[in-house]
Amino acid sequence: MPPKKENNGCGCSSIPISFIIVLFGLGYWGFKNLDSLGISKLLPSNLLPTIPVTSQTLPIASSPPPQVIPTEKPTTISQPVKPKKSPSIPTGWKKKAIRGIYLSRYQATNYASEQTIRERVRYYRDQGINTIIQGVWGNGCTMYNSDVMQQTFGYPSCPNQFQAKWLDWLIDEAHKQGMQVHAYFEKGIKIDKNSPIFDLAIAKKWLVPGVDKTYSGIEHYVLNVEIPEVANLFKQISAEFVGKYPKINAVQWDDYLGYYAKLPGKVDRTSNLTKFVQQMRAEIKKVNPKVSFDICHHNPYWSKRYFAADWQNWKVDRVFIQIYNDANFKEELNYGEKYAGVAITDNQLYRLKELINNSKIKSVLIFPTSGKPEEIAASLKKW
Repeated sequence: MPPKKENNGCGCSSIPISFIIVLFGLGYWGFKNLDSLGISKLLPSNLLPTIPVTSQTLPIASSPPPQVIPTEKPTTISQPVKPKKSPSIPTGWKKKAIRGIYLSRYQATNYASEQTIRERVRYYRDQGINTIIQGVWGNGCTMYNSDVMQQTFGYPSCPNQFQAKWLDWLIDEAHKQGMQVHAYFEKGIKIDKNSPIFDLAIAKKWLVPGVDKTYSGIEHYVLNVEIPEVANLFKQISAEFVGKYPKINAVQWDDYLGYYAKLPGKVDRTSNLTKFVQQMRAEIKKVNPKVSFDICHHNPYWSKRYFAADWQNWKVDRVFIQIYNDANFKEELNYGEKYAGVAITDNQLYRLKELINNSKIKSVLIFPTSGKPEEIAASLKKW
């Protein structure tokens, strides 16, 4: 029987590989945790492992980095500054200081409700209009309840249907919309046969002799302000109005404040008319110093020559030149450039582009001879 061979090695080959891997892993773990186990104190310092330090920390994908809660207020990082939008520059029609439309005193009739009046104001604003020139007097009577009318004639206003507060609503809404209201003394010192005071004026001899035929199609009669009783009526009415409506922006009289040159007698009433207007303006300013006293009249030469209206000496605040005679448009425009602005009719809207492009024309007022101001206003929006 042959002798039994003995193993020359350590017998490692018979140890399972898995066991060796486990031992290796335990050894590595021990070296990594020498300090926590206290073993490092038992080993010589020259046997401690050296762990290389890298300049980067590799992220662990399986868990997010811990949230750092700052103990101090973080420095604000400046963001790029966005340029502020410049205010929109008005163009075209909106360049004009006053963009006005005349509304006849009859626009307030038929018991228009508060809602209707306020909506009407907003409608005009939406068309680019910033001033309503509203008729409040005409043909010898007021379109509001007046104590002066009541005391003088026995009734408070024109025999038309309107709500007592219609003008209050109109002024209030206009101001809310950033608009102005100018009170238009329509027809001025002239009346026709339909005026409720016509018969009384005849009886009291308040009228200038003759018929004023300045405009074809209608015959006017002129109240003579050289008569103290007539002059006082207008002064009282004017002062009462600006006191009753203190928030009104302006009162405006037009070329009906004048005496037509072709009236019989060839009497020069220029100086007396000037004195009357100056006194009326003074009464208005006494009650309401802030209100603007304006006129919309013919150019200064024609006004004085043909209407005894020397308005350059009336001490008015603003003058708008009427250019209703289209044949003289170019000549009248020269005058308009020197004053507050011009007034045209709806038949001259084709002139609007020229007026818009003329920087010397500060304001434009439009008179709807068609009697359809809403339609005229709608055509202005495109400008």
